[in-house]
Amino acid sequence: MKLLAIETCQYLGYYLSRYAQVEARGATVYVLNGKGEPDFWPADRYRVAGSQHIDDIIATAKQWHQAEGFDGVLTFSESSVITVAAVAEALGLPGIGVDAAVRCRNKYLMRQAYDRAGARSPRFRLTRTLAEAQAAAEELGYPVIVKPTHGAASNFVFKVGSPQELTERYAQAQEGSRDMVWSRSEPDGVDLGPSGLLVESFLDGAEYLMEVVVWDDEVYLGSVVDRITVEGETFDDDVHHAPTSMSAADLAAVHELVAAGVRAQGLRRSVCHAEVRFHEGQPYLLEIAARVGGGGLDEIARLTADHDPIAAVVDIARGVRPRVRHFQPTGTHTTSMCLICASGTLAAVHVPAEVSESDRTFLLKIVARPGDVIARPPHGNTILGFLGTTGTSKDDAFATMVRYADLVEVEFAD
Repeated sequence: MKLLAIETCQYLGYYLSRYAQVEARGATVYVLNGKGEPDFWPADRYRVAGSQHIDDIIATAKQWHQAEGFDGVLTFSESSVITVAAVAEALGLPGIGVDAAVRCRNKYLMRQAYDRAGARSPRFRLTRTLAEAQAAAEELGYPVIVKPTHGAASNFVFKVGSPQELTERYAQAQEGSRDMVWSRSEPDGVDLGPSGLLVESFLDGAEYLMEVVVWDDEVYLGSVVDRITVEGETFDDDVHHAPTSMSAADLAAVHELVAAGVRAQGLRRSVCHAEVRFHEGQPYLLEIAARVGGGGLDEIARLTADHDPIAAVVDIARGVRPRVRHFQPTGTHTTSMCLICASGTLAAVHVPAEVSESDRTFLLKIVARPGDVIARPPHGNTILGFLGTTGTSKDDAFATMVRYADLVEVEFAD
């Protein structure tokens, strides 16, 4: 089984552990980067197109496919979803289609699709100027959310409470969204849809994250996670607990809503990462991405719900129905967090053995490297890494996680 993994623009070494997981599930992984570093992957299974233009990436993939005969194409990168859809079409391999991929990537087109399908989501307006944003905020009512149409990982997403704050935050989001890695890593030569900043109505309830599988007309919530972050004006400090504390009735309503959103986006056979937030007792769709969730959400799904998102990626990439079931908690509790530090140029990260060797630690991943510039809101949202711990209850796991996080030491260059 040969699978072609694609990054339009290589994102450091972030996805290497995911490729290793794919290989652990029986596939041989070949990696194609539009733009990328040498020696990123074993030389006989690695190519760089030297361009992020879709035609160049497709040409390289076609030539390689003729020699190797790939069984499927996949990505773990948000900014490569469209590229993979285009390559799959060109190679005659299973995929979600470019039109659906664009709806999954462009949050404005996503919102429009939800509206047409009657799937609840925040009220929204696409804006390109401060004046348009001010008018939208007055119409929707403060507080509002400002976010890029092609963003990811909560970069330059702000909760805004007043016209004065909107003036400041809108300028920051406009400037930042032009330069952030996600917008710079999309494929060239593809119509990505309207670009700008969305102004959305604020939802004031609890938020949940799901690893989803859609296969023909069946939609499965493989795992469901509570977002337990204490929120401020930015969305940069994610903390999660699983399994979910949602009631059976709320879970059924969320399943119905996610299924409607998946169909609205045109997804028939895909893994998905869905985010839902409650408002006045009702669930609303924030987004559904056509990829598995980042950080340690795959491991959380395995531990707390016996769902393997990576195995689902492998199967769906080659057109095979994955092993999946509707959400059933295993009884294991986890809490996890993004490791966040101050801004500056990173010199070193020290993780003591008490953390790295603990049988309570199921997730420990330092993704920032020495020399990286750590940016914090409003200038960016650079994550140091991820930490997750198990426990007999939510409180037990949470207390361990907080204690372990405090033991991680960060050094900055002078």
